[in-house]
Amino acid sequence: QVQLVESGGGLVQPGGSLRLSCAASGNFFGPRSMAWYRQAPGKQRELVASITNTGTTNYADSLKDRFTISSRGNNQNTIDLQMDSLEPDDTAVYYCKATLSLARADFWGQGTQVTVSS
Repeated sequence: QVQLVESGGGLVQPGGSLRLSCAASGNFFGPRSMAWYRQAPGKQRELVASITNTGTTNYADSLKDRFTISSRGNNQNTIDLQMDSLEPDDTAVYYCKATLSLARADFWGQGTQVTVSS
């Protein structure tokens, strides 16, 4: 099992910035990746950005100019999502996901609310 603890999120004005963090613990070794997804009310959950344990990143095309994903810490098992120039359309619940590549197993965090509003 892999446990995920998310932090960050909250209310920010348009044009502001927020930083989300997600720490993975437990049996999280070997080829693996972590990612941030988001789900706005009435919409499907969508990928925001992902990063592998070797540092390869992937972004949603519409977000790559404003969002940055990075990893840090012991075994690079903590990821951060720096979100700049936030817009009201970025309002959503943001979820952290951890994937064990060989086992093809996904683990999800509980989600953190991001609200962009004046």
